[in-house]
Parts: sequence; C-alpha cells; structure tokens
Amino acid sequence: MEDNARILVIEDDIDINDVVATSLRKAGYACEQAFSGSEARLLLKTAAMEGEAPFDLVVTDLMLPGASGEDLVREIRNRSDAPIIVVSARTGTNDKVELLKLGADDYLTKPFDLDELHARIAVQLRHAARGAGRSSAGLRFKDWVLDPEGRTLVAAGQPVKLTRLEYDIVETLVRRPKKVFTKQELFRAAWNEECFVEEKAVNVHISNIRGKLKPTGTEGYIETVWGIGFKLTD
Repeated sequence: MEDNARILVIEDDIDINDVVATSLRKAGYACEQAFSGSEARLLLKTAAMEGEAPFDLVVTDLMLPGASGEDLVREIRNRSDAPIIVVSARTGTNDKVELLKLGADDYLTKPFDLDELHARIAVQLRHAARGAGRSSAGLRFKDWVLDPEGRTLVAAGQPVKLTRLEYDIVETLVRRPKKVFTKQELFRAAWNEECFVEEKAVNVHISNIRGKLKPTGTEGYIETVWGIGFKLTD
C-alpha cells in the first residue's frame, strides 16, 4: 500500500500545498489537493458517491476556509480509519491533545521539514498495512472479545467503536495481559517501531479507550501502574 498510497493534502496556502503535493508525487504517492475545508469535503463526498477507494492517508492544516481542520478530522474519522496527520502552526500541548481526542494520528508543527513529513507518512502507512494483515484468530480477555481480522472489540456483549490506533493499543495489551508496558513500550509494541508522539499522547489515547469502555463497565480492565505505564488487571 505504501508505494501507491492515495494521499489527500488539505492546505489553504497554495505554495505550501503545491510543495507538499509535488514532493509526495515525486516519492511515488498518488496525491490530491484541497485548498479549503469545503473543497476537501467535496472530494471526500465525491469519492464515496462514486465508489472510489478511500484516501489511504490525509494531511491537513487546521485554519481552513469553509470548514475547520478540527471538523474535518472528526468527519474523516467517523467514516474511515485512514491515518490523519495534522500540520499546523499551533504549538500548544492542549491543541495536540484535543486533536488526538478527535482522532488525529500525528501532529507536525509548522514550519516543518519535508523529510520529516515523509518519514511520518511512511510510519503511518506501514502501521495501517500491518494492522490490515494481522492474524485473524480471535482474542479474549475477561468480557472482551477482539476480532483482529475485522479489527473490532465487543465488551460485555456491546460493540465498542475504536480508532485504528486505539484498537491496536487494546490488542497489544490483550496479547500480553500480564506485561506492564511503559508508555513508549506500548506504542512500540502497537506500532512495531519507534513512535514520534509525546508520552502525554499515550495518556490521551488510554483515556479515550476507557471513556468508550465505560458504558460496558469494563473500563477498569486497563490499569495504570504509577510511575511505569499500563497493564491489564489480573
């Protein structure tokens, strides 16, 4: 998937958009450009109506005319598991945390280096490809039932909708239920490579998972080991 990946670049600065798109095409990606939030929505809607394959990855700015980057992240995540990389001049930790809660997979601060953007894109695409090819054998932990092929979680009889990364974290914990993972170990195990995210982002993802599990009464299955990281309860 990496070599022929279809990437949508959403950026209202024409020069930045063109530079990013040109570099991605030179790297072998199929790249489409949107210069506003409304244009991005139209591209996404048209692709869905015409039965085209969804974008494999989205790179988006936040300050966009027509629709904000935050709205687009939310809408894309509701319809797709495609990795989303946000590129923005905002540097605040709270901004990054809120975007991760919405479903973004990575965050790159402007000005950025094209080589770093390419590296992050490659990581996200490899991670998505690995997730799609995992073993189909079912996994169980107490009242959880995971289907690695369908990438679904049923907790106490209730389906729980997780993002791609949230699912990978849960599956990683279930595959080694007695292990205490440090935050970086958890991401390395879920992604099978070094991650770019800050440790605080791990807390956000765990918090999101627990919030989605709360209606099932199984949010307590993920235990915080203070000063170390996370594990499943005995």
